[in-house]
Amino acid sequence: MSSPGGQGQGPADQGRADDKDSAGVGDAGQAAAALAERTADLQRLQAEYANYRKRVERDRLAVREQALAGVLSELLPVLDDIGRAREHGELSGGFKLVADSLEAITAKLGLVPYGENGDPFDPTLHEALMHEYSSDVFEPTCVRILQPGYMVGERIIRPARVAVAEPGDDAEPQPEAGAEDGGTESGSLNTGPDGADN
Repeated sequence: MSSPGGQGQGPADQGRADDKDSAGVGDAGQAAAALAERTADLQRLQAEYANYRKRVERDRLAVREQALAGVLSELLPVLDDIGRAREHGELSGGFKLVADSLEAITAKLGLVPYGENGDPFDPTLHEALMHEYSSDVFEPTCVRILQPGYMVGERIIRPARVAVAEPGDDAEPQPEAGAEDGGTESGSLNTGPDGADN
């Protein structure tokens, strides 16, 4: 029963107030759920965009590295000729300046030669053109580098072509199966599978 001043509430008024409170709580719960759903959608969208950017950057770098490797692989016969000229003492004057400049440019672009006498033989890095046995080695070893290998970053442009010695009794070197006679001397290698002089 309400007071004459209208300050009291009857049972009907109290019920309506409770309904309004529960409706307000229900609306707040729905708003919170909608907000959580929109937040999750936004986070998912941000994650997808971040992954997309990483994928595009990775693909861009792969395409650049592949294009660079293609160009540098075309220069390998020229670098081989420079190396042979250096070995025979024919690298002098203006030709030496041009050769040094070309080697500096290829090094700046990331082309790294590899292969030294005495390196352990690694079939992922070396191509064996000759095989022999030697009592001087304790594991398969590159005893002669017939052509240096080249890589850009982790990509092998050309494996090092080598003569390999394994532990055992000394014997005459044997060409590897598939290597033709006369194709193992430095400076007189056969034409490789890419058609360039090796």
